[in-house]
Amino acid sequence: MCSNTARIEPTSPNASSWTRKVQVPLAFTPTSAASGWSGRQVPVNGASATVAFWICLVASPTVPRVSVLIVTGTGTGVGKTVVTAAVAALAADRGARVAAVKPAQTGLEIGRLSGVADLHEMARYPDPLSPEAAARRSALPALALDQLAREVVALAADRDLVLVEGAGGLLVRFSDDGWTLADLARLISADVLVVTAAGLGTLNATALTLEVMAGRGLRLAGLVIGSWPVEPDLASRCNVGDLERLAGRPLAGALPEGAPARPDFLGAARHGLGPPLGGSFAAASFRHEATPP
Repeated sequence: MCSNTARIEPTSPNASSWTRKVQVPLAFTPTSAASGWSGRQVPVNGASATVAFWICLVASPTVPRVSVLIVTGTGTGVGKTVVTAAVAALAADRGARVAAVKPAQTGLEIGRLSGVADLHEMARYPDPLSPEAAARRSALPALALDQLAREVVALAADRDLVLVEGAGGLLVRFSDDGWTLADLARLISADVLVVTAAGLGTLNATALTLEVMAGRGLRLAGLVIGSWPVEPDLASRCNVGDLERLAGRPLAGALPEGAPARPDFLGAARHGLGPPLGGSFAAASFRHEATPP
């Protein structure tokens, strides 16, 4: 078994053969999971001393790839839920086994939009506050990082894609010990899809989010504009190229304003998300049309 270590260097140079597994307390550990794993051993720190997880990255073409995608935003109201539902809808349409996880608050909208029924809500609080504040105010138990990680890893064992939608931004606290979605992403070695706004003020919020991710060694799965206006103003149009420069890559998508109300949500998702997310969004064409003369 891999004990209190993370094995991070693959035995194969083929990056597509990487598989992620998380070692958890003994009752949760498969008995056959230890054979054939190799690599340099380094410690992986959780969010607090109580977290007993250690990550094992395995290079083995014989083990099916586990895919967990964390969806966060540069703030509240930027379109995280709509983007999560769009990714879920496209994956389900391809025949993938998809689960959507909402650690706190409500995840029902994802199912309504995407048609995915495999929904998991870990905690629900009555007040629309940050999860930490909502738990404290309601006197309900806060969600623990190790509990959430166990659930996500268990789901990923027999799904093709597990989507985890955060609350607010990347550094919103979930409990009084201060753990955030960034801690979950690092703990289970999940890629992070960042949803941002189109208009004035988005550049600073996006830059801050991406800087935090870089500082913590988190992998960016892409940057998506959660709601592209029907009639974008000058700031929104200028921001397209600037957002791509901040991310160091083309946009991964831009969902149209009002997408949740469209009768063909799947079509809107397909046109609004790029090929890595299952859609047909063409970043270069979008940039060319959006950029003012």
